[in-house]
Amino acid sequence: MTKGNAFVLGATGQVGRAAVRALVADGWEVTAASRGGAGGDGWPGGVRSVRLDRNEQGALAAGLGDGCDVLVDIVAYDAGHGRQLTGLADRIGSAVVVSSGAVYEDERGRSFDTQDRPDGFPAYPVPIAEDWRTVAPGDTTYSTRKIALEREVLAAGEALPTTVLRAGAIHGPYCPGPRELWFVKRALDGRPVRVLAHGGTSRFHPAHVDNIAELVRLAAAAPGSRVLNAADPEAPTVAEIGAAIDAVMGAESETVLMEGAPRGTVGLTPWTSEHPVVYDMAAAERELGYRPVVSYAESLPETVEWLAGHLKGREWREAFPGLAKYRVDFFDYAAEDAWLASRT
Repeated sequence: MTKGNAFVLGATGQVGRAAVRALVADGWEVTAASRGGAGGDGWPGGVRSVRLDRNEQGALAAGLGDGCDVLVDIVAYDAGHGRQLTGLADRIGSAVVVSSGAVYEDERGRSFDTQDRPDGFPAYPVPIAEDWRTVAPGDTTYSTRKIALEREVLAAGEALPTTVLRAGAIHGPYCPGPRELWFVKRALDGRPVRVLAHGGTSRFHPAHVDNIAELVRLAAAAPGSRVLNAADPEAPTVAEIGAAIDAVMGAESETVLMEGAPRGTVGLTPWTSEHPVVYDMAAAERELGYRPVVSYAESLPETVEWLAGHLKGREWREAFPGLAKYRVDFFDYAAEDAWLASRT
C-alpha cells in the first residue's frame, strides 16, 4: 500500500533527484516533472517522468491532472509561482516548497542582498531561528522574491498546508554552482597554496541534498503550515572544509590566512563572509522528528568524485554555469601569486 502520490517539480535538479529517491523509498508513487522531462540517472522503478515548464500557461495544471496528495516544489522562485500553487489548491493535498536561508536580515537591515554595500556583511544571531526577521517581499532580488513566495503559499493556510524549507548552502552531486569546486579544482591543478580571507573562519552553513530530501520526506508525511530551516548537523569553517576536501583527495596544500576582507578575488571563496551564517535546526527536530542522514565530511567523497568527473576535459565555467554566473574568476592564480609575493 502506498502513502499516496507525490508530484515533484524540478525533479532532475540536485535537490529534486534526492527528493524523488527519498519519497520512493518511503512508499510514495512519484511523478518527476522537469523542463527536460528526461529521467534522472538511476531513477527508482515506478517513477513517472513528465516534461513540464511551469512558466507555460496551463502547463502545471495539465501536468497535475486530477491532482496529487503532496506537491514538492524545488524550483519555486517568486510570488507568481506561489500564486500558481495556491490557485491549484483544490488539486493539491499539501505542499513542500524549497526556499532559502538568504531571506533573513540582521538587526540593521543587512542581508545577503547588501554584501556589496559599504556597510558590509550582515551580522546574524547564531544560530538563526525561523522566527528571526526577514527581508521585505519584493521582486528585485533573489531574497526578496523568495520571501514573497513564502508569504503567498503560507497565506493559503488550511486551503493548502505548506511546509517551507529555508535551505543553507546546498551541496552534493549535480550542483550547477558547487562551492566545493574552489578547493577541488585547486587540488586537481596541483595548486600548492590557497589564500583564505577573514583568517579562514568564514562559516556558511551547508545543506546536503540528502538532508534536505529527508526533510521533504518527513514534511510530506506530516502536512502542515510551517517554516523550517534546512541544513547539515554542523557548520564547518572554510578552513575546515578545505582540510576535509584535501583529505578526500589525498592532497597536501598550504593554507595562507588573510586577515580581513579579500583583496579583489584573492582570498575570496564561495563561503566567504565576515560574520558566521549558521541555522538553528531545533524546530525541524521538534516538529518533524528530523535527524540528519549524512554529515558534511561523510558526504564529501561522493561530491568530490562527481565534481572531478564533471569537470574533466572542460573549462570550469562551461562545466558549472551556476558558479560562472557570479562573473568572478575564482581561480585567478596569477593574482594570488602576486599578492603572496607582495607579502614577502
